[in-house]
Amino acid sequence: MNIYTGSNMSHPRKILVTSALPYANGSLHLGHVLEYIQTDIWTRFQKARGHDCLYMCADDAHGTAIMLKAEQLGISAEAHIANMQAEHQRDFADFLIGVDNYHSTHSEENRELSALIYKRLRANGHIAVRNITQAFDPEKELFLADRYIKGTCPKCKTEDQYGDNCEACGATYSPTELINPKSVISGATPVEKASEHFFFTLPEFTDFLKEWTRSGTLQTEVANKLSEWLDEGLQEWDISRDAPYFGFEIPGEPGKYFYVWLDAPIGYMASLKNYCDQKGLDWQEYWKKDSSAEVYHFIGKDIVNFHALFWPAMLTSADFRTPTKVCVHGFLTVNGKKMSKSRGTFINARSYLEHLNPEYLRYYFAAKLTAGVDDLDLNLEDFIQRVNSDLVGKVVNIASRTAKFVSKSGGVLADSIHDEALWQQFVDAAPQITELYEQREFAKAMREIMALADTANAWIAEKAPWSLAKQEGTEAEVLGICSQGVNMFRALMTWLAPVLPNTAAKATEFLGADLAWGEKLEPLLGHSINKFKPLMQRVEQTQVDAMMESAKEALAAAMATPGAASETKSGPLADDPIAEEVQFDDFAKVDLRVALIAKAEHVEGAGKLLKLTLDLGGETRQVFSGIKSAYKPEDLQGKLTVMVANLAPRKMRFGISEGMVLAAGPGGKDLWILEPHEGAQPGMRVL
Repeated sequence: MNIYTGSNMSHPRKILVTSALPYANGSLHLGHVLEYIQTDIWTRFQKARGHDCLYMCADDAHGTAIMLKAEQLGISAEAHIANMQAEHQRDFADFLIGVDNYHSTHSEENRELSALIYKRLRANGHIAVRNITQAFDPEKELFLADRYIKGTCPKCKTEDQYGDNCEACGATYSPTELINPKSVISGATPVEKASEHFFFTLPEFTDFLKEWTRSGTLQTEVANKLSEWLDEGLQEWDISRDAPYFGFEIPGEPGKYFYVWLDAPIGYMASLKNYCDQKGLDWQEYWKKDSSAEVYHFIGKDIVNFHALFWPAMLTSADFRTPTKVCVHGFLTVNGKKMSKSRGTFINARSYLEHLNPEYLRYYFAAKLTAGVDDLDLNLEDFIQRVNSDLVGKVVNIASRTAKFVSKSGGVLADSIHDEALWQQFVDAAPQITELYEQREFAKAMREIMALADTANAWIAEKAPWSLAKQEGTEAEVLGICSQGVNMFRALMTWLAPVLPNTAAKATEFLGADLAWGEKLEPLLGHSINKFKPLMQRVEQTQVDAMMESAKEALAAAMATPGAASETKSGPLADDPIAEEVQFDDFAKVDLRVALIAKAEHVEGAGKLLKLTLDLGGETRQVFSGIKSAYKPEDLQGKLTVMVANLAPRKMRFGISEGMVLAAGPGGKDLWILEPHEGAQPGMRVL
């Protein structure tokens, strides 16, 4: 296993990078884009460092859902996936995702490799065959997954519930327990039918997986979660589906098809093979057992079981190497809530691109991405403030303040550094920023870069070349100050280039020199630069508002297409599913207290916040709460509510928030703070 541990550039690394394959049944949304931006930043960084790094992706193009969608649209499955692939590739390009090859799992390369791996699994005794009984649509002549069956909940008797869980009471059950079950596809009553299925004998790899998941390939929190599944005992994995099905037929088994999740990860190999065949390279140099290359998968936490249990076990049985690292990230939330179609925070990629510069989002995501699996929040108010402050107000500002004075002096930078101590701060920061990028700690890297931008701006403001330029005999000093400003800007843009590739290209044109990420930061001395042109515009609230309106319109249009309503669950539990289970000891750490809202005030400059002064019965707390859209300050004063009293204070733009008020609802005007019954007193613990 080849896990990178240093920054020795004398031996360029061979690196293969992948991100999860978009499902070819719908448009990309910003949750997808989060992953592809994260992957692209890391890949661009590796290329900037001189490594041989390839980024492979493809559309995940198989499954019953794709077959049914094509029928609804009145086109072939092949035409449907071709249309979706073209749309996905356009979104990738417009978000500046520099994928080296974008392929499809419905390809000859993937058919060939899926058959190869299956035959090796079977030859090694890792395929079991047995009959199972499933729900079957007698009219459509199709076996039905749980999501294609609806009926009355057997627990609470609520109608129109799906075959696996009830959105009204939260109960889980099997489709056979539903009252009056119906096929969502045809309306027929499902019957039970037996069929022969093929299984991958995953439990036989338990010992291997216990060791592999603790080898450094996964983040600790991911390995801990997988250890729970491993300790509970793995089950054999059903890798087959019956006709009709859109996918690859299992070799030698007419009417039996590979389940989409068997051939989807093999699509990583297939995309690489397609690329290598075009370039005259050997794809097996990356995947053979003794490969010296590195393989990195970037995925969301919802598909960890496929990538960190099924996939490495399959690879091992089939005599291929396993990934160097599986880099797992969390989900995207919008304004603190999970993306929701019902509450209007579901934003697709195209709605964003129609109104906003993709580099705004690339930077915002980078400024919040860590190497962990925590969810990332797109707070639209913070988005505007951070982009305008950091990119326009800090980085670009350095060049715009200093370039004109260099141009007035002939457009040639000074032949020495004006302030060696200051420049040394930039030189010393380079290795740390490099290592933060390597470890995918992008948020920390952005903080380091912006701290240096602050230092540079403060130094330029102190030197005030615009004032010096008005005095006679200061030309050399002004040139020295502004030349160093340009060099500091170049250093910052070098480090930001993986995040802001378009702006970096404009900076390169202005500087007349490449943004070289070498072993040591070297300044441009006695070098001619070009006339400075504006590099980036401020983001405006009107653009964000237009994006949100566009997202709502796109969702309404999608819901109006045939079959859309039958495919989309709704309701509080569907829009905001119950979070992962926690242990009682963890929950017991949260101290909930009754609090009296002694004072409520508007917050100047904040569109969503109210400032609350909460009385806990002798002790007061200041809390900023995003409930302005639902409450007027005068409506809250004197009310009792419930707060999280032991939440660590959080520094906000408007002050310190010392807790959290509990409220329910989808957001906007539909928010309700929790109010205890009469008799509760401020300071009482909520048990």
